[in-house]
Amino acid sequence: QVQLVESGGGLVQAGGSLRLSCTTSTLTFSSYTMGWFRQAPGKEREFVAAISWTGGNIRFSDSVKGRFTISRDNAKNTVDLQMNSLKPEDTAVYYCAASAVMIATTPGMYGYWGRGTQVTVSS
Repeated sequence: QVQLVESGGGLVQAGGSLRLSCTTSTLTFSSYTMGWFRQAPGKEREFVAAISWTGGNIRFSDSVKGRFTISRDNAKNTVDLQMNSLKPEDTAVYYCAASAVMIATTPGMYGYWGRGTQVTVSS
């Protein structure tokens, strides 16, 4: 069974930074595009960022572009989401996911999901 495990969430003040990490020991990590999504209470799960298996293709949602970066280390089976200049509207549960599609920006393109990590940004 594929397992993706997120870490790094927490409470931070607006303007602060957090770094989320996702790791797996049960997935052929380097063969998958890795993505981050988030879901706030009462809202649909939304795309945040994705990075293709070689790191050559990266996508961000407009809402985080310029503030978040995504990176991966295929040797360590990890993908990180560096979140800077955080805003209260970034508050959500953040999910790591894996896709066999090279450019994957919708939840339906992802076959494997982590359980999520809570990010709360206070004003």
